[in-house]
Amino acid sequence: MKIVVMDAQGGGLGRMLVEQLKKALPDQPVLAVGTNAAATANMLKGGADQAATGENAVRVNARDADLILAPIGMLLCDGMLGEVTAAMALAIGRSPAHKILIPTARCGIHVAGTESHTMAELAAQAAAEAQRIIRQEI
Repeated sequence: MKIVVMDAQGGGLGRMLVEQLKKALPDQPVLAVGTNAAATANMLKGGADQAATGENAVRVNARDADLILAPIGMLLCDGMLGEVTAAMALAIGRSPAHKILIPTARCGIHVAGTESHTMAELAAQAAAEAQRIIRQEI
């Protein structure tokens, strides 16, 4: 199973997602893909097994991912303060992967019906959901 964590800006949420995934699924490789080098480096510090950076990396890895975890802003053209290009948003949206998206108000997106949680709590919930999905696949 190919698990891809994507993030932008400083990669703080991506790092939390990687850390939680490695706790929940220690034998499962996790690939980090950042829109910039800082985001990628931070996810590597969180324990990602492999990493790549940039628009082409997002496009290539979204294409054959089984599971993508990312902030919801990664699905929006010009999201994440402009770091997400139209090609990135399209690649993630068209990916056949199951997507676990983290709602963040930082991108001017408010998802009705979601409760207020810390980023750490959301990362833990996302990792638990990934674990549930992977166990169903096996």
